[in-house]
This record gives sequence, C-alpha cells and structure tokens, in this order.
Amino acid sequence: MKLLVLLGLVTFSECIVKIPLTRVQIMRKTRSEKNMLNNFLEEYAYRLYQTSSPGSNITTHPLRNIRNMIYMGNITIGTPPQKFWVLFDTGSSNLWVPSMFCTSPFCSSHTLFRHLESSTYQPTNKNFSINYVSGRMKGVVARDTVRIGDLVSTDQAFGLSMEIFRNQEVPFDGVLGLGYPKFSFSGVTPIFDNLKNQGAISEPVFAFYLSKGKPEGSVVMFGGVDKSYYQGTLNWVPLIKAGRWCVHMNSISMNRRLIACNGGCEAIVDTGTSVILGPRRLVNNLLSLIGAKPRGSEHYVSCSAVNNLPSIIFTINGINYPVPAQAYAVKGSHGDCFITFKQIPVDTPRETWILGDVFLRLYFSVFDRGNDRIGLAQAV
Repeated sequence: MKLLVLLGLVTFSECIVKIPLTRVQIMRKTRSEKNMLNNFLEEYAYRLYQTSSPGSNITTHPLRNIRNMIYMGNITIGTPPQKFWVLFDTGSSNLWVPSMFCTSPFCSSHTLFRHLESSTYQPTNKNFSINYVSGRMKGVVARDTVRIGDLVSTDQAFGLSMEIFRNQEVPFDGVLGLGYPKFSFSGVTPIFDNLKNQGAISEPVFAFYLSKGKPEGSVVMFGGVDKSYYQGTLNWVPLIKAGRWCVHMNSISMNRRLIACNGGCEAIVDTGTSVILGPRRLVNNLLSLIGAKPRGSEHYVSCSAVNNLPSIIFTINGINYPVPAQAYAVKGSHGDCFITFKQIPVDTPRETWILGDVFLRLYFSVFDRGNDRIGLAQAV
C-alpha cells in the first residue's frame, strides 16, 4: 500500500486553511493491493461502539486505523439513517458526502447519499465548489439529521458532492470537518458548532487518540477529555489567532542542533494529514541529515539503520515533543523504510509546518474551542 496524504491547505496567511484536501497518493494501485485492503476491512469488522462516560458527559466515538495511513469513523445522515465512513478532519470545516447523482469515478466505489429515502431531507438553493491541488469538487448544500453515535445534529447543513475529480482509491466516503466556522463554505454552520448550539455536548471541546498499528482503539471524543488516554500533564498551547488550529512553535532540533524553525514558526495541528510536512528547503535538509535517499516520490533509509537514527524534537510553548525514528520511518514494500517528512506542495509567506498523524499518534490532542487552545500530552 502507498502512503496516504491528506492536507488542509492551499493558501497560507497566519495559518489560514482554505482547502480541505490537497494531495492523495494512490492507496491501492493494483488488484492485489485492492484485495488486500478489502480483506483488511472484512477481517477487522467494526467491533467498537460509541460510548458516553457516566456522569462525565463525554461522548467517545471509535475510529478505525487503516495501516497507520488514515483514521476514519462512521456517521449516519437522514431518516432512516444512511451510514458513511468519514475522515474527521481538523484542517477543514465542512461535512460532505457523495450524492446519488454523482457520476464521477470516485462515486462508483463509495456510498452515495440517497436523499429521496430520507424523510428529514431538505434541499437549499446553495451550491459549493472546492478546488484541490490534485483536483476539484462541486455540488449542492442540503440539510438533514446527522448522527455521530448518540450525538444528533438536526437540520445540519452539509455538502452533497455531484462531481469529484480526485483519487478514488481511498476507503472513506466523505470528510467531517472540525475547523472553525470562518472557513466553512457557503456560510454553513459546522457540525461541531451545531452540536454545541443545540446542547448535545456540555463543553466545546473535542479530542483525538490515534492508535499505533492496531486497527482498533482510536477514538475521537466530544464534550470533554478522558484522562485514561494520556499520561503526565496536558500541556495547553494558545492558538496564534482564534479561528484556526494553528500554534506558535519555538524550534525543531536534532542531536541538540537547531535544524528548522529558527526564531519560531507556525504549526498546524491537522488530523487530516497522515505525515509531517514542512517547507521544501528545510525538509530536504532534514532528509539529508538522516541519510535518506530519494526513490520516486519517497525518501528511504535502510530499516536496519532506523534504531540508530536520531529523534526529531518539536519544541512548542517551551515543551519538547520528540518524534523518534521508529515513528517517522515506516517499513515499505521493498524492505526499506520510507521517511514520513514531506514537502508542503505550495509556497507559504512564513515558515509553516503541518503536524499530522505521525505526530498525533505519539501525543494525545485536545481541541478547546471555548478557550481557543490545543492541549498535548504523551499518549498511552
């Protein structure tokens, strides 16, 4: 299987997130790889259930880990409910799924929303379009009842995609954005804001725990924080500016040597990105320092050398967050290990890094809308 990259940006200005997805490398290119993914999904049937902790008002919703490449969960839309697998993405703000009228290749292999079968469906006169670095999508805005486990958002506006021009070989049907309303298309109120406004969650907080290697055990939780998913202290970092899941980072170092973010930079914390991304020149320098060699679009090292490679240390709000080589070097299909540091595919006006799942598997993350801050702690 190939590395999956999902990224929440195209235009940068103080961490502004403009586009919910930018680049997806093909996840399954051959029939055997496609069968491998299908067998994996069948083998690990969805055995976890959404739970609410008694007396805590925390709602925990399970996510499925697909080969450490993507974490997705199911939701339902409509009455009676129609189930969809979605990517829970802090890098975008909207919910969208494919429409039954979609004729793009992507839609032929994914679940489509059948609006005629929902008694609570309401059309609108709004359209939307999203331009990707790797494609584009357009559709219409509709309203219906959306459920995330026991959480119910009534009269929720969401996108019904009519044309999707992007990689079809991904296991999720759509995206559920958990970004701020500022970047929602067509003035749509995001689902998290609706849940908060409708009293479905007690606190304006959500959090992620991403499992390491196991298909089960990952969760997104709403309304509070379950301390059993992390150890030590939860360190809070204020957002650079309310409205974007972006924080100030002090430095990036290796072997006590500063290698990037000299004088500070910006870091987007993005559950919709599989890897860690940064500016081209700085990423190339990092790859050179660890001895990674290019092969196609990837950079590799010998897996036998991984235990001798240094940790990359991200210092945020004065706290060090090491990412060891065992986390950033992943065994590939040819016996070598590919490096999960990638170049941001667009130019940025200031140094910006995107901390995706490679980072978030190590650190439990809390997104506090009420106080405009992110909490990080060592994951269990």
